Amino acid sequence: MSAPAGATSGVAAGGAVERVLRLGLPKGSLQDATVSLFKQAGFSISISSRGYFPAIDDDEIECMLIRPQEASRYVEHGLIDLAVTGFDWILGRDVVEVAELEYSKQLRRPVRWVVAVPADSPIRSVADLEGKRIATEAVELTERFLEENGVTAEVEYSWGATEVKPPYLADAIVELTETGSSLRANGLRIVHEVLRSTTRLIANRDAMADPWKRGRIEDLALLLRASLAARGKAGLMLNVHESNLAAVEDVLPSLKSPTISRLQTEGWLAVNTIVDEAEVRLLIPRLKAAGAEDIVEFPLSKVVE
Repeated sequence: MSAPAGATSGVAAGGAVERVLRLGLPKGSLQDATVSLFKQAGFSISISSRGYFPAIDDDEIECMLIRPQEASRYVEHGLIDLAVTGFDWILGRDVVEVAELEYSKQLRRPVRWVVAVPADSPIRSVADLEGKRIATEAVELTERFLEENGVTAEVEYSWGATEVKPPYLADAIVELTETGSSLRANGLRIVHEVLRSTTRLIANRDAMADPWKRGRIEDLALLLRASLAARGKAGLMLNVHESNLAAVEDVLPSLKSPTISRLQTEGWLAVNTIVDEAEVRLLIPRLKAAGAEDIVEFPLSKVVE
């Protein structure tokens, strides 16, 4: 990182003002998935094994690794301009939600904060948590949830390994899960879902009021959304004689409708479309049978809708 974290601009050779966008990237379980998404969006980010200031191939962006739990606070106070964090960590914060980015460390689905207890626990409902001890990393979220449900319980902060605390160190936990497999592996069952959360790109209100920063932030959000929209999709190009076009169109699904253009060869057409990647292996033989020729599958990095 070439400037202090609080710097917003500098003076380059010749007196030109340099503009800098300060970006907080999530440190921890979401880190690799986020770097991969930025790469797909066109930004190469390099993180050293012990560094907290990743290098990025954009002279107008400075990066810092920040725990998602803290990112919204730093954005709210203007210490950084924008950050990638979870919806669960921005509740109650005065920040601008620029984009919802539906990805997590493993799957493209929301993660869930859930109440979990040992499989043989007598706790069967939220009401049964009355007077119990609950361990969690999300203390504020849990306390707000209990208050909304009229339950009084002791909530203590968990520094990690939360799944192993019941039944000896806690009666229940409120834990983040994607599939529930880790909870089941530790002999726990889910009692109630507290919150579903997706990844968000958030920004500081003053940064969004600055025309230059707002433009850069919105451009970045566009590229990230387009990269996510392309995941699980593939492009198909093929040639077909106009006499077989109807048969080919009957085979092809599409995001909207295929793009069709005429070739120089009389009576022949070029067809371009986007399909679900998982369907390609079934589509190609059917397209060939319908009269398509010169079929080409190509990967997609972005789909701007």
